[in-house]
Amino acid sequence: MIKITPNYMEMKARDISATKRFYADALGFTFTDYGPEYAAVEGGPVQLGFATGGEPAVPLPTFETDNLEAALESVTQAGGEIKVPVFAYPGGHRFHFLDPSGNEIAIYQVDT
Repeated sequence: MIKITPNYMEMKARDISATKRFYADALGFTFTDYGPEYAAVEGGPVQLGFATGGEPAVPLPTFETDNLEAALESVTQAGGEIKVPVFAYPGGHRFHFLDPSGNEIAIYQVDT
């Protein structure tokens, strides 16, 4: 049987500079630019690409953290719009926010 592991996610960015700045400030990401209309976060188990475009993509990417409150504060301070406040789900807690391009992202922490 073939093994398929997610390793890349692409999202749209209305303003690529603002999007890069937001993710650098909120989550500490660094980018590789592939021309003026595409930038990528590389080196992790899942790589992330941002392409210049209008409407944001529908998928809900999720990121794990070991400190949900600190992540919430970081996203808020960087200008993220909280769409769904912190809530419990089976096994953990998470919140959703919108980035400057309107992409919805979830950050979660597993309960220990």
